Amino acid sequence: MLVDLVRATAPDGATLDGALNRPDPAAAPALGLDAVALIHGTGGNFYSSTFFELLAKNFADRGVAALRANTRGHDGISTLVTAKGAVRLGAAYERVEDCRLDLAGWIAWLKQNVGPRIALLGHSLGAVKCLYALAQPGGPEVAGLIALSPPRLSYSWFCQSARAAEFLETFRWAEELQEGGQPNALMEVKLPLPFVITAAGYLEKYGPDECYDYLNFLASIRCPALFLFGGIEIEDNMAFQQAPEQVRRIVAAKPDIAVEVVPGADHFYTGVRDQAWQRMDAWLASIRA
Repeated sequence: MLVDLVRATAPDGATLDGALNRPDPAAAPALGLDAVALIHGTGGNFYSSTFFELLAKNFADRGVAALRANTRGHDGISTLVTAKGAVRLGAAYERVEDCRLDLAGWIAWLKQNVGPRIALLGHSLGAVKCLYALAQPGGPEVAGLIALSPPRLSYSWFCQSARAAEFLETFRWAEELQEGGQPNALMEVKLPLPFVITAAGYLEKYGPDECYDYLNFLASIRCPALFLFGGIEIEDNMAFQQAPEQVRRIVAAKPDIAVEVVPGADHFYTGVRDQAWQRMDAWLASIRA
């Protein structure tokens, strides 16, 4: 299997790196797609996810090119090359809003270099980014979306959870830093997941405006979509509890949006990745039929 290191430029001049798994040129696309872009979650990147490595191989085996793409939020802290010079970014400093630029750059690159029939596959925050970008006016046109374990970024929902007190303590800490003139101060947080983020970034992601709670803009998704969740994460993590039921309620009138749960799956589908792939493969075949 051929794997190429590739690079795209976002509309604002940001340079993004990725890896493209090319299928056998003699293989006809079995899923009605030319390519799928795999978008990582918080602190991820195109080269370290064994799950994405497996998915990229599976897509290539089915005759579909698979792009494992960096966003500007890759890794914990990283450097982004832009038209105006290098800036510090990564999960600690990114603005979720900028996902629209990253996805626009990669989709344009794929359409120019691979073909017009593009699907998106996002995991965790990557799934939220895909949903957010697709729901915005003038969002990209794609053939389909697989949203793997998108977390709800919901202040109100977290405040109702069993860990509400801990969440609010962290949120107040971020507010104090912002009000004290330290919006870029780094915080090592544990909710809704352990990572390092600026105070301003925490308030943007998890604040009461709920800009990135995908339930608020799910009805605006215009392409076929599959939501896949793990049974374990639904039980254990406040960002996923009741998510399948909530999504099903909103999309009840949208027959081209499916929701499935993989029993025994954690957030990274450890030990059940083949079962998760089978759900994705079957769904993609169904929307092509």
